Amino acid sequence: MIKDFNEVIKSRRSVRFFLGKNIKTSIVKECIKNATLAPNSSNLQLWEFYHVINDEIKINISKSCFDQPAAKTANQFVVIVTRKDLWKNRRDFNLNFIMNKFKDLKDKKSRRKKKNAVNYYKFLIPTLYGNFLKISGLIKYLNVSILGLFRPMYRQVTSSDLRVVVHKSAALAAQNFMLSMRASGYDTCPMEGFDSVRVKKLLNLPGSAEINMIIGCGLRSEKGIYSEQFRVPFEEVYFEK
Repeated sequence: MIKDFNEVIKSRRSVRFFLGKNIKTSIVKECIKNATLAPNSSNLQLWEFYHVINDEIKINISKSCFDQPAAKTANQFVVIVTRKDLWKNRRDFNLNFIMNKFKDLKDKKSRRKKKNAVNYYKFLIPTLYGNFLKISGLIKYLNVSILGLFRPMYRQVTSSDLRVVVHKSAALAAQNFMLSMRASGYDTCPMEGFDSVRVKKLLNLPGSAEINMIIGCGLRSEKGIYSEQFRVPFEEVYFEK
């Protein structure tokens, strides 16, 4: 097991060929649990994780990924799915937690904090995620654009904006998962090249669900790393202000 975090970061690679060896389902599952600990917008956790170990489904997942080597040689798959449509359920989950966890607060400051948190989930979250026929999204956009002329405003309020927000949260979870896999001595390859319609059908996903990425999992082959890792110069992406 790799324990040094810097070593985990630097040794994680997108592996294109995996060895024909089994990896432990229980370890992959633990790594998925670590994925759920990732930071996410408003703690709504609008994600699902499909751990594919069935041989027939794996073959079909690979075909839907165009049988690219990282899919064809993968021992298991993890499909990360966004569920923006579940915002009401996850909002209620947060509300129930707050109400039960902090039901006997005594001091005024703590009660005020609880009230603010409750109002956030009762009113602000529905305002953001509720969107009747996209009309309300347009109204929200116009409102924040006008108010933003006079003070700082949160501007990502349309349905497409929130779709990006949910996918960003899912991507953070994906990175947690891949680093956990590397720390466990396993390898991964995140894939964006796939037929999303076929994969959704394979996993029986509703139309409102979206696939964030498919991650092939296994043990790296020597030919699985195409080249040494290289990045644009750090000075081109780092700006100190």
